[in-house]
Order: sequence, then C-alpha cells, then structure tokens
Amino acid sequence: MKAAILKRLGTPLAIEAIPDPVPGTGEVIVDVVATPVLSYAQEVFGGERRYPIELPIVPGCGAIGRVRTVGPDATQLRPGDWVFCDPTVRSRDDALMPDIVLQGWSSRGDGGKRLQRYFHDGPFAERLRVPTENAVRIGDIDGADAARWCALNTLLVPYGGLLASDLRAGEILLVSGATGNFGSACVAVGLAIGARCVVAPGRNQQALADLKRRFGERVRTVALTGDEAGDRKRMQEAAPGPIDCVIDLMPPSVSATTVRAAVMAVRPYGRVVLMGGVGMLGGAGLELPYPWIMRNDITLRGKWMYPKEAVTLMTGLIRCGLLDLGHFDVRVFALDDANEAVVHAAVNGGPFRMTVIAP
Repeated sequence: MKAAILKRLGTPLAIEAIPDPVPGTGEVIVDVVATPVLSYAQEVFGGERRYPIELPIVPGCGAIGRVRTVGPDATQLRPGDWVFCDPTVRSRDDALMPDIVLQGWSSRGDGGKRLQRYFHDGPFAERLRVPTENAVRIGDIDGADAARWCALNTLLVPYGGLLASDLRAGEILLVSGATGNFGSACVAVGLAIGARCVVAPGRNQQALADLKRRFGERVRTVALTGDEAGDRKRMQEAAPGPIDCVIDLMPPSVSATTVRAAVMAVRPYGRVVLMGGVGMLGGAGLELPYPWIMRNDITLRGKWMYPKEAVTLMTGLIRCGLLDLGHFDVRVFALDDANEAVVHAAVNGGPFRMTVIAP
C-alpha cells in the first residue's frame, strides 16, 4: 500500500509503498477514506513540539474509513462498515490506570512508548490497523462526505471535557479559548447538548463576530483586554445568570492570568475542567487561591481526550441534527500531496476549518 512516512524530523514526508498491515486478534484493518491534518502537524514533524515519537512513522491522528478485515473477537463490525478510527488507544491490562497513546501521533511515559511501538503507524496511508474497540461505527454515509466527518476528530476533544463537567441542559457554560480550533468546536457542542448560553471570550474580534453570526443570541461574546479582574467581571456580566461551568482549552502560548480570569468567573458550587496547555512551554503555571476553591466548593478537574462512548454519542448528535457538520470548511488533498497538505494546514487553521488527506 501507499503511505506518507516521516523518516527524520525536519524533512518532508516520503510517499512510498510499504507492506499492508496484518491484523492480529483484537484488531481491525480499515481502508482509510479521509484523515485530518492537524494545524500544528508541521511543528510536530519539524521537531518544534518535541513529541516523543519513534521514527520512522506513518503519522496522522484519527480517520474516517471502511472496515476491510475484522478479527475473530469482532461481533458487530462487518467488512464495509463506515467507522471512525479513534486515535486514542488505551492499554488493556490496567483498567484503573491505562496507558494512553494517540496512534501515529504521540505517547507519554514508558508504558505509552511500549504501546506506541505496537500501535505505531497512523492513517496517512491507504490502510490502517487499529484495536477492535477503536473502529467505531458511524452508520452509512456518502463517501463524498467522509472528509467533513473528519470534524469528529476536533469535536470529540471538547465533548470529552463537557462530559467530564456534567454540563446539563439549561446551564450556562463559559469556554475559555472560544476563538480557537477546539474552543469554537466546544461552543458548537455545548449548544448542541443544551446549554442555555455559552459565554465566549477572546481577542480575535473577527472570530467572535463569526461565532455570533453562526449561533445567534445563545452565544455571548466578550472581548478580552488583558486586565484579569476587568475581564472576569465582563465575562460574568455577559452571562444571563451565574456561570455554572468553565472549560479551558487555551493553548500553551497563552498566559496563566488569561486562563485564571475565566476559571474564577465560575459561580460558587460550579465546575471547572482544564484541557488546555498552560505551563507546557515553561513559564508560570495556573495558580488558584486555595480559599476560593475550598470556601466556594469549586469542583476542579483535568481531562485529556474523551471516553470510549463519546464517539457513538457524538455521532447521535450529528445524526439527529443537533450538531451540523456543515459549519466546517474542508480542503482535501491526495495522499501524494501530503506535504502540501501539511503546509496548508499550518497557514489555514482556526475555527471550523479543516485540511484533510484522502488516500
């Protein structure tokens, strides 16, 4: 089969023929129809993000495809089924603390490295081998729509945070990082699952106006100034009532004070979920006052990615019309043009924009 291979950091992907993947027990082979190119892929492939990946590797993170071959343990999957290939691979030998990797993308810890050595190659290829549980059926779709279904890759990340927050229909949500790729997707998902209102702070006036245009009065935008106390007050005043839940999706480049302004806008007895990158590039971490957390009975938790059932639940939101994939603008590249796709993704990222490779 044909694949795009990263052989050395800082060099272009090599488009070459490699052996087809061979399934083992508990594994599925999928024909890749569409796979997203993350906006920061160029930084990963160039070594700027210092991801712990072992080369050479067929990269990529998530895909839409059709089942080609199933193993003997598959009881529901059939050849030809349309599936989302979930890149979040979990080890199977520790239910309480599984090691987790993003297949074809990244790992963490010694256990993650061992897991990545086995589920190594990603979907920048004509075929992909995944654990049986990671080939999640999405129902019949038109093949022409496969690229747009790659939006699952983006939508599922904030959805994982919202599930962790126990956001309920009728509550008020604040999305810290609302003008970014994951943040704008969080606004859409929060509204789809019934948020009364989503407070959307940000500095990008054009992106804020676009959120308002797309979603109307249920989105309350707030222009950030950099004054922590002032910004917090404006967020609280923009909401039609006390803010029940805050989810942070800010990238590592954003200051801790900007994140704290949003986090501490939550009401007493409210919930905060952290999914962003504060402190990951050095600098100050997120410092929150102990008395504020304790006396206000704040629930604070971190969340990375999403639970297994999220793909099926998200598919349901799309199928019933609560979440519209038509929000996403998609540019599709052939596998032979994978390097051009990586460059395009780097300069064309942002809310509701996707670059996709169609092997």
